[in-house]
Amino acid sequence: MKMKNKLIIILFFAVLMGSLAMFLFLPAEQYSASERRTLAQRPSITVEKLKSGKYMSEFETYTLDQFPLREKLRTLKAVTVRYLFARKDNNGLYAYDGHLSKLEYPLNEANLNRNLGKLRSIYDGMIASSDCKLYLCVIPDKNCFLAPMGDYPSLSCAQMREALCSTLPEGACIDFSGLLSLDDFYRTDQHWRQEAVTDVADALLQAMGAPSTGSFAENELSVPFYGTYAGQSALPCRPDTIRYLTNEAANACSVISYSTGAAKDATMYDLKKAEGRDPYEMFLGGAEPLIEIANPLCTTGRELVIFRDSFCSSLAPLMVEGYSKITLVDLRYMQSSLLPQFITFRDQDVLFLYSTLILNNSISA
Repeated sequence: MKMKNKLIIILFFAVLMGSLAMFLFLPAEQYSASERRTLAQRPSITVEKLKSGKYMSEFETYTLDQFPLREKLRTLKAVTVRYLFARKDNNGLYAYDGHLSKLEYPLNEANLNRNLGKLRSIYDGMIASSDCKLYLCVIPDKNCFLAPMGDYPSLSCAQMREALCSTLPEGACIDFSGLLSLDDFYRTDQHWRQEAVTDVADALLQAMGAPSTGSFAENELSVPFYGTYAGQSALPCRPDTIRYLTNEAANACSVISYSTGAAKDATMYDLKKAEGRDPYEMFLGGAEPLIEIANPLCTTGRELVIFRDSFCSSLAPLMVEGYSKITLVDLRYMQSSLLPQFITFRDQDVLFLYSTLILNNSISA
């Protein structure tokens, strides 16, 4: 018995000293690919930080981010919480029916009202006096379909749509939620699959009186896609596959990005980003403040301006046949006061298209 206790003590100290050695001598990781965030680095020591206690706070964050075998321990914790203790979620992330998701509940009325007020002010200040036609639409998030199956709470898309439409009664409300199902979303990510929402693109175009889309050729990325929730949950999971759609109109379009304030050429599908940290960013280059898509094959001269979030990155390429020009505005990366420098609101269709996730958080910086 004494020998057994000695072995346990020796093993404990071996693990302890081994972990300490790894922490001290292994180079610090700069980035967590699974969590898609920059990791804390060793903080600098100053008298001010020591006096205020800021140094110890930063050092604690640093040790948590740089702990040896951190990713394996995150997975061990997630598996233990889910399968051993039968917890329904782990830090707000849950798995059900082969899908991973993050709880988004309850409704944040302060955020929603602020966001709707922002859209109202944009309409009043830039669109109301023009001859533009306004359209409104709310994208139901993945939880609207997955959460009820596992008895989890979720936001009400209908409630948010009613709030948006009552805030802007000048606009025509479009509801395509009946066209969506859980299988239209990636299993490991919050976004929808482009190949599954061609009917959504058609519904939007028809509601705005624009020509419907034609047929598409389907292309498949060779790299596996582990979405945002795969890394955040730390649970073992099968990767998704990203497929993207092309046709004659999409191939003929020119794309311009204003990420730096100046115009620069971009692409409908950025295959370099498909091999990067977040392959979903291949759709129109990911997070961009303002993008213009010109379709030379459409001779109607009609233009569409979409105030949008990341869901539209994969949807907009499916809508190019209906317009000569589509402009995408993401207010999370662009101040609305800058819009007159790039857009003259005159005789366009204007679409406010936001997911429940963004409306419950923030549509602007």
